[in-house]
Amino acid sequence: MKKVFVKTNNVKRFITMMNNLQNRAEGVPGMGLVYGEPGLGKTQTINWWAFKNDAILVRCTQLMTARWLLNEILESMNEVRSFTVADCFKMVIRNLIIHPQVLIIDEIDYLTVDSRAVETLRDIHDKTNVPIILVGMTSANSRLKKFNHLYDRLSEIVKFEKFTKADIKTIVQELSEIEMTECAIRYIYTNLNRFRQIVKVINKAEILAKANGLSSIDEILIKETIANETEDAKTNQNS
Repeated sequence: MKKVFVKTNNVKRFITMMNNLQNRAEGVPGMGLVYGEPGLGKTQTINWWAFKNDAILVRCTQLMTARWLLNEILESMNEVRSFTVADCFKMVIRNLIIHPQVLIIDEIDYLTVDSRAVETLRDIHDKTNVPIILVGMTSANSRLKKFNHLYDRLSEIVKFEKFTKADIKTIVQELSEIEMTECAIRYIYTNLNRFRQIVKVINKAEILAKANGLSSIDEILIKETIANETEDAKTNQNS
């Protein structure tokens, strides 16, 4: 299977959002939100973009406080952690003013239980004017609405939608080293809609096709692969 990053429709919309935030007019807020169901490529997308654009990427965890968040940002800047919130905040602000970088906060849902942590991100944005991207699950949009001052600064919101048939075809064509029939692609679209699942099925179908000397992957082989994958998943759950 080819090692390439696939630009689905969701990814293209994310890129447009980032371009808009980085090139926004004076006075336009620079915060954005990306949210949606798991398995639609949010994590892969922000990892890819952060690496290509020297962005700071921090993943939140349960019980994360404002100081913990600030220290994670400092660590991403290769700065020494500080013990006081005030010192952490001043160091983050100073660094972002001297060396502006996009700040991406993944798993923002975990921070919505602590207003101080969420409002700290707003303060960072207001003092540095760097774009800040919040990434979360389906409920992230509604959870953030209770923080009025922060939500007003979300000038770009992108919801990752389920893959279209065109997306599935693009994923297959760009990742698979073996040609796949239209019927096989249609079957994947009908039965799978999570990126990791799709990648695993493509990989296993390729292995089967190569083992049997096949020059293409048809619907029968894809059905067999998905059935085996489903059975393996059930076995793992029961073990």
